[in-house]
Amino acid sequence: MSRVALKCPNCGSSNVVEDDLYAQSQSVCVDCGSVVSEGFLANDPVGEVYYSHSAPQSKRPCSNLIKGLQRVRALCRVLRVNSEIEKLSQTYFEQAYNHKSFINVSLTKKEALAGSCVLISCRMHDWPVTVGTIAYLIDTDSGAVGAVYQETLNTLNICIPTLTELAAEAKELTKRALALVELAADSWIVTGRRPVPIMIAATYLSWQSLQPTKLRLKMTLDKFCQMTKVDKNRPAMKRVTEIKEMLCKLGNEIPWEKQEITPNNVIQQVEDILSYRFALMRKALKSYEDSLKADIQQCDAKNKKTMRTKTAELKTSSKTGSSVLETERANNGACDEPNWGKRLLFAPPCVVNPKKRKRAPSNQINVTGDEEISDSEIDSYIRTHQEVREIAMTQKLLCQESDNL
Repeated sequence: MSRVALKCPNCGSSNVVEDDLYAQSQSVCVDCGSVVSEGFLANDPVGEVYYSHSAPQSKRPCSNLIKGLQRVRALCRVLRVNSEIEKLSQTYFEQAYNHKSFINVSLTKKEALAGSCVLISCRMHDWPVTVGTIAYLIDTDSGAVGAVYQETLNTLNICIPTLTELAAEAKELTKRALALVELAADSWIVTGRRPVPIMIAATYLSWQSLQPTKLRLKMTLDKFCQMTKVDKNRPAMKRVTEIKEMLCKLGNEIPWEKQEITPNNVIQQVEDILSYRFALMRKALKSYEDSLKADIQQCDAKNKKTMRTKTAELKTSSKTGSSVLETERANNGACDEPNWGKRLLFAPPCVVNPKKRKRAPSNQINVTGDEEISDSEIDSYIRTHQEVREIAMTQKLLCQESDNL
């Protein structure tokens, strides 16, 4: 196709055509073959230019990275962590996955990397999760998880703060737990009991007393057993209650403590109680004996007052001497408790809380009044001369005492 008013500068020919063979059209002289002009597309007015193939596109994450992030989210959901820990775990996993140290590794190691990132995030927020728990959830060896955990810390340059609120030194914990068990043995709590619940209760209370923070005090025995991978034991909670009651009895004898020691605040006083346990034990026993003597004296005074009021009634009544003795016995035993273990500060559990035994039904004999009485039984009902003199003397003394009143 020839162009109008366009001549070749070399030969002066006007036989110039447009060549559309290439992407940009050119004006070529047919006679000499020289290119007269090129780039007419640049001279023409153009609209908006769209770059479809030359513009850089966003890189789609690989399938293993997507699966790894899904695995991290699944672990966080199983552990029931908050959203902040879940987001931090995904961030750590994505950073570590794109690092050169974890590009060409096996899928097993990438699985351990997901668990390690969750473990790091939990420890950054003081969430109680152990390496064994993560290894169990991803079905991997604990040693492999620990190695990947250390490598992830070094690769991402992360500094984990120590778990001061939950961690405890084994030596200090063992020493305090043994002291609590010895104190429980001195107060009869260990007698006749299984050792495992007592050991769990002593360890739990010792762990709380080493650092009595809000996090430790709010943690229940069930969560403590779950965190330490100990089977739940029902009697252990009863042993915890009994040990706390024993500690309260000793804690109330501490001279510098002005407030009353209760099971809610006794954990803070465990260290002082164990340090001065022998002196506190003697003081508690002495104080309890003094209070018991005061109660007995008060009860005796009450019985004497009751006897004085009944003396006038005995003077005019026709009661026999045996009925008088029965009345005195009933009055003297009015303040006695049926269980002697309750009169002691520390007693064996089988005495303080005895089990009710089933009594065999007694064979009741129907008495009609027409039964024959033997001569020997009749003789037992007849008073001797000495008994008659003693009864008369007793009645005389009672009359004199009533006259004096």
